[in-house]
Amino acid sequence: MRDDLGADVPLAGPATRVVSLVPSLTEALAASAPDRLVGATDWCTHPRDLDVARVRGTKNPDLRAIRALSPDLVVANMEENRELDVRRLREAGVAVWVTRIETVEESLDSLSRLFGTGLGVPDPAWLVQARDLWSTPSPRRLSVAVPIWRDPWMVVGAQTYTDDLLTRAGLANVLADRDGRYPAVDVGEIDRAGADVVLLPDEPYVFTADDGPEAFTTPTRLVSGRLLTWYGPAMVEAHAMLAALTG
Repeated sequence: MRDDLGADVPLAGPATRVVSLVPSLTEALAASAPDRLVGATDWCTHPRDLDVARVRGTKNPDLRAIRALSPDLVVANMEENRELDVRRLREAGVAVWVTRIETVEESLDSLSRLFGTGLGVPDPAWLVQARDLWSTPSPRRLSVAVPIWRDPWMVVGAQTYTDDLLTRAGLANVLADRDGRYPAVDVGEIDRAGADVVLLPDEPYVFTADDGPEAFTTPTRLVSGRLLTWYGPAMVEAHAMLAALTG
């Protein structure tokens, strides 16, 4: 078996004890193969009633705690997790499956391979529904900007899952021409870019009604960061949320 980066994943059969180091993958596994999930990070907040061993954060996982769970598979992500931690787990004899997600299509294909090849289960109903919902891009109808941090201000750029999600929903990212996947910008640039609306998510920076909207003359909307960045069951909810978005 090979993961999204082409690395060997030494599984003798379908994984039955899985540790997830990615919040969105944790939600996907908990929704579809809850009996297989034995560990997750402290940042894995969905589902709300998730009851598995915690192995610290995505950037500083407790490798000893992970090994103590005797997983036959650890799932990670190229962007969210450190290559060093993946390498150390592999050197300790732990099979690690690393996902690489930069587009909606990649997310759907990656999840299908993880479930089918890694776990030996068919595509879950939510994955089938998400593939159907996102298969046909919507016509462009709004221009948006999406800050993800302040002090310094950073925004969603090109070659990201979020940018592709927005595009497929008919929302043009006016800052996609900046250098970098999450470029730092002057806050004035966000207003000057000409968006119909600035979307303010609640993660990774927690924008609120009192922290964010006051910085802009452009209309703003508070939105769920999970729906903009998590691939998995959230993709179904994201389609409905973005379809209902107006300027």
